[in-house]
Amino acid sequence: MSAQHENQQRLQRPLIQLAHLNGVATSYIGQSGDYNEIDDDVIARVLEALGVHASTPEQIQASLTSTVTTRRTRLIAGTCLATYGKESSIPINHRVGDIPSAHLKLEDGTVYSGKIVVGAGDGSAAYPWHDDFYVSASLIIPDDVPMGYHRLTVVSGKQSAVSTLIVAPERVPLIAPLQNGQMWGWMAQIYSIRSHGSWGVGDYADLAQISADAGRQTHADYMLVNPLHAAEPVAPLTPSPYLPASRRFINFTYIRPEAIPEYKELSDEARKKVDGLHESVEALNAKADMIHRDAMWGAKMPALWEIFSVPRSPERQAQFDVYKREQGAELDGYATWCLCYDVWGAPTDSPDSWIHRYSIDAPEVQELVRNRADTLEFYRWLEWIADQQLSAAQSAARQAGMRIGIMLDMAVGVHPLGSDVWANPERFAKNVTVGAPPDNYNQQGQDWSQPPFNPNYLQAHGYAVYRELIHRMFQHAGALRIDHILGLFRLWWVPKGKTAKFGTYVYYNSQVMLGILAIEATRAHGVVVGEDLGVVPHNVAHDLRVHGLLGSVIEWFEKDKHGEFIDPRKYREMAITSVTTHDLPPIAGTLNYEQVKLREKLNLLTEPVEQFKASAVQEHDALIRFLTKGGWLSADAAADQAHHEQDIVEAMHKVIKDSPSKLLNAAVVDGVGERRTQNMPGTNNEYPNWRVPLADGSGKVIWAEDLFSLDRVQSLVRIMNA
Repeated sequence: MSAQHENQQRLQRPLIQLAHLNGVATSYIGQSGDYNEIDDDVIARVLEALGVHASTPEQIQASLTSTVTTRRTRLIAGTCLATYGKESSIPINHRVGDIPSAHLKLEDGTVYSGKIVVGAGDGSAAYPWHDDFYVSASLIIPDDVPMGYHRLTVVSGKQSAVSTLIVAPERVPLIAPLQNGQMWGWMAQIYSIRSHGSWGVGDYADLAQISADAGRQTHADYMLVNPLHAAEPVAPLTPSPYLPASRRFINFTYIRPEAIPEYKELSDEARKKVDGLHESVEALNAKADMIHRDAMWGAKMPALWEIFSVPRSPERQAQFDVYKREQGAELDGYATWCLCYDVWGAPTDSPDSWIHRYSIDAPEVQELVRNRADTLEFYRWLEWIADQQLSAAQSAARQAGMRIGIMLDMAVGVHPLGSDVWANPERFAKNVTVGAPPDNYNQQGQDWSQPPFNPNYLQAHGYAVYRELIHRMFQHAGALRIDHILGLFRLWWVPKGKTAKFGTYVYYNSQVMLGILAIEATRAHGVVVGEDLGVVPHNVAHDLRVHGLLGSVIEWFEKDKHGEFIDPRKYREMAITSVTTHDLPPIAGTLNYEQVKLREKLNLLTEPVEQFKASAVQEHDALIRFLTKGGWLSADAAADQAHHEQDIVEAMHKVIKDSPSKLLNAAVVDGVGERRTQNMPGTNNEYPNWRVPLADGSGKVIWAEDLFSLDRVQSLVRIMNA
């Protein structure tokens, strides 16, 4: 179906005009090209979530007048973007007769010594307001203003305003090895890969080991891991790493107690207690059926309390004090949430839950903070230790020869009852959640339950919360993968009480957010990857490429309209390319139709199993034709697939090796022959999502110490290094 557009009569309605002025979509084109107009009620409720009153015709007209007036009479926007190394123009408005001036305080605290002059505006006519007239003009930002986040003050007559001036490079410079070449690395779910020293769940010490081993034994350049954002402080722990309590902080349940320096200072009695707690969960390491996070944390947390109680040396205490000062109110907010959670229990949706009854500044919360100061300090300390151990893992990776090291995955949002939302509710839109519109796979759409950032708040506060998030992640990694990077451009907002089908898109200032990524990646000499799979507007891939960000390519999804796999030489160059994803079974599993068996077992099929199996067989056959025709798989192997499973796995990696993509992924699960998927979309506890330990095709546990010396893994390594 050809695309349609809103007619002029609809576009002239005040509600539609108000929505467009505030970045709210009033129609959209669906996955199959179908045109959809958004209901008035949805538009009005999304506007309300942005703080724009639109419940009645009178409110709509008043808000429309106010919005237009503000845009035309404000001296300068709260955040402005300039291009590093180029002269840039920043729009301003001023009263007729006034002569604007500006000065700039740089990020380092010094005053910019150059001259910022006033240039011409957009040519619009003078705008009347009360007894004055306003005209547009511009500030010319010279090309020698340094990259960074600066404070721009504008004065015009009796008016003055302050704006955050973000001066960003046009693009993230490719690191030297990627400028004329490729690099490859491993994808791993870190919780699933356990060593003999683990507490039943993979941890930061295991990440350090497998990253160093991968660097030395496979010559890989990075280790892409699941999101390591902060989780709950007490069990039960949320399995999904994509629904964190906070993206600002990291998951302290991944701490290795024995790797903390104070562990060596334990008394004999305390050491015996900690070692006994470890021994109590040692058997979990050998379990191949499921990861038991809650049992792990039930033993590890009291062990960490023992270590926390050990007096720190003056040097160590000084380091901790510096960390606390640097993290400031953000750390206190997360630690306070952890304390409330610890004492009052898990927050719930009930109005009686503490998270709804008390704000972080409530007297009851402050009294708890005073009475439980030691517990509050414990949670600050856990974050410091986690920070140190993740940094140590990155150092181990780089020292072992990895040219990128750890690639962290950034979730699209946070838990609605998590610390980010509770401690800083003003940053998030109210009474809406993020999701996805209906598509061929989810006819009712998807509601991910996560509250979105309010773009108006970001704009008014210089995107500081987003800047700090990216900066913090680059402190622990050489690269970032941003899940659902479309969220930097637009997000599907679902009003409270509505199903995901009845939502709409809200647009963000992608140029500013991409500019922040460019600043932070440039400073860190890092790489940024955006997950841009699924239905994505054409401009997204273009903007990612223009800004030096890599998109995502999945071999399983690269097919033409006839269902035939396409030539890898047609893959995007500016991309990270993988054979598969964590939402599909590993290659060995797909080759043996695990997706069919599991969907049938879990009653997830919306069609007869025979029909679904037939489509899977058709895809399988298309794959084998593609591999043999391209010369990646021998005819003998194709004729006897049961005995050449590994040959097919390696052939699929030969395909991506023939692509021009800058980064290439090999999944640890494909290296060892695992068949089970890590995540089955559409399920919760029906399937152990994010709780599948690493094992081979026969169900034998794979230890971190042995991982990269396995013959099967080394055979795949030879393909990736060819």
